[in-house]
Amino acid sequence: MTDGDDGLLESTVSPYQEVLDALSSLITKRSRGDKSNKRVLFDVLFDYLKMLDLDEPISKMKIIHVAGTKGKGSTCTFTESILRNCGFHTGLFTSPHLIDVRERFRLDGVEICEEKFLAYFWWCWDRLKEKTDEDVPMPTFFHFIALLAFKIFAAEQVDVVILEVGLGGRLDATNVVQEPIVCGITSLGYDHMEILGHTLGEIAGEKAGIFKRGVPAFTVPQPEEAMCVLEAKASQLDVPLQVIPPMDASLLNGLKLGLEGEHQYLNAGLAIALCSTWLQRTSHLEINYLEQTSSLPEQFIKGLTTASLQGRAQIVPDRCINIESPGDLVFYLDGAHSPESMEICARWFSLAIKEDDQQPTLNYQPQDDVGSSRELVQKDYHGTSRKNTTQILLFNCMSVRDPHLLLPHLMNTCASHGVHFKQALFVPNISVYNRVGSHALPLTDLQVDLSWQLTLQRLWESLIHGGDAKNIDTREEGKDDTEKSVISCENSTVFPSLPLAIKWLRDSVRQNQSVRFQVLVTGSLHLVGDVLRLVKK
Repeated sequence: MTDGDDGLLESTVSPYQEVLDALSSLITKRSRGDKSNKRVLFDVLFDYLKMLDLDEPISKMKIIHVAGTKGKGSTCTFTESILRNCGFHTGLFTSPHLIDVRERFRLDGVEICEEKFLAYFWWCWDRLKEKTDEDVPMPTFFHFIALLAFKIFAAEQVDVVILEVGLGGRLDATNVVQEPIVCGITSLGYDHMEILGHTLGEIAGEKAGIFKRGVPAFTVPQPEEAMCVLEAKASQLDVPLQVIPPMDASLLNGLKLGLEGEHQYLNAGLAIALCSTWLQRTSHLEINYLEQTSSLPEQFIKGLTTASLQGRAQIVPDRCINIESPGDLVFYLDGAHSPESMEICARWFSLAIKEDDQQPTLNYQPQDDVGSSRELVQKDYHGTSRKNTTQILLFNCMSVRDPHLLLPHLMNTCASHGVHFKQALFVPNISVYNRVGSHALPLTDLQVDLSWQLTLQRLWESLIHGGDAKNIDTREEGKDDTEKSVISCENSTVFPSLPLAIKWLRDSVRQNQSVRFQVLVTGSLHLVGDVLRLVKK
């Protein structure tokens, strides 16, 4: 506490909170679908690079640039892990962050420490504040974050920079890079259509905007409409474009990929191609894998099997619940938010819970870091009866998404594997679009607008009732005047806040100790981050 001018005590703000407040001031209220000045905003990035003296350092960086709809974060994670295990000093830039903004900047696989982050932040902030004006104002949030990443990687003199595109490609802030070593395009699908276009061809055109003349590029098998556009763009720029099949699992010599899910073999195959080409084009021929198909270098295998990424096919037991068996409330988290990724998520969840159910008991052991996406140790206790399991869905998505595409894909894919949710819980996110950091809302926020969550609930009930939403019975269960009502239907509940939903889950576990609750959290990476923040405290 410090004395204010009026003699009253004022609360002090930590240096880190000061940075988060400064970052929050850069978040604009403009609609994400506003295309009017995207080109102008992108062109101004080159003015910022000059202000920060980053032109030359970026031109010397040995960059791997990755765009795509699904799997670009996983592909970048595999790529970084492989090259780090090859002995290189790595810099990885990804988005979004789940809990802490520093997750976006990783040096040698570890998020940047607070001390360095503060120093580099203020270095960039002070220079931009000094040199910007009405004609060239301060950059927007993501533009500043990208500029900060370039500053960090330049100052830390990393050997390789792996850049994940934030949104699209052509006009993304990461696309100020003029001469990457190699580019990658992951699986394409329908997402951010209000910005990127409403056809796969339009979306592919935006993603292919990261291609640079003569720079080799790789992609995975794509729908024909998307592939035609990628090939045409590559041809225009003399880009050698290769399509990489999924990695053969036998190359891992009996080990498993560090990231869960069959779809990760597609991302791993792309990562192998990117790393091999980077090694070749940077004259590191002592470790290579381009022509071989029968074996992988040991460093590649280690990189692929130890890679870790929060919020994608991640299994986390609730650490806060005070019961004898902490494995009785388990969260299965995946930030899927497109129709295609929702199917993949549903398939992963269905297979993961069946694999878990085959174990007589599960003894979950907390871990402080991300580690494996499956944070559990399974132990077989002879004579112990297997508990019944109940599947719960915890869901939210942004209003620009189409839940009429997302929820049916999720429900139908799970049902095809024999998985049916007993309850679906719909909640608003804690994270708000105009703040950076852990500005958690109180348990209930009387002002929160639940109209979107009620829309999701009506759709869910309609799907369960075969499309007939007319006779859906809802009831309010508010406990007193200070608490906004919980709105329940037969198969679903809308909670006014995420902490209340988590409390309901914990209470349900305590009241039903013969049942193990398996909770799928999906629809939004922001929701996944909020849940992680609450259950991993």
